Amino acid sequence: QVQLVESGGGLVQAGGSLRLSCAASGSAFSMYSIGWFRQAPGKEREFVAAIRELGGTTYNKDSAKGRFTLSRDNAENTVYLQMNSLNVEDTAVYYCAAVLGTYYDEYYYRQQTWTYWGQGTQVTVSS
Repeated sequence: QVQLVESGGGLVQAGGSLRLSCAASGSAFSMYSIGWFRQAPGKEREFVAAIRELGGTTYNKDSAKGRFTLSRDNAENTVYLQMNSLNVEDTAVYYCAAVLGTYYDEYYYRQQTWTYWGQGTQVTVSS
């Protein structure tokens, strides 16, 4: 069983940065892939990025690549999502998720892939 807690959300001006954290409880954290999704008002939840056990990453090419960076600290059971050059379209609730093992990129894009979810953290970008 894995419990996930997101933090680091808040209000930021367009062009600014935020770093989200996903802290996990439970053992064997290093064996899990960790992903981030987001859901804007009135829209479906969408994949943002994922990081594999050994640190390999994949990003949503349309919304995250080039602006967002994932990293993990297995000693601290935490994954970080650094978000730069934020714009109003990045406003959403951001969720982290976990699944045991490592997979090819497209597998991470699907919500059904992920076993555990956090409660989410709100990110609001003002113009």
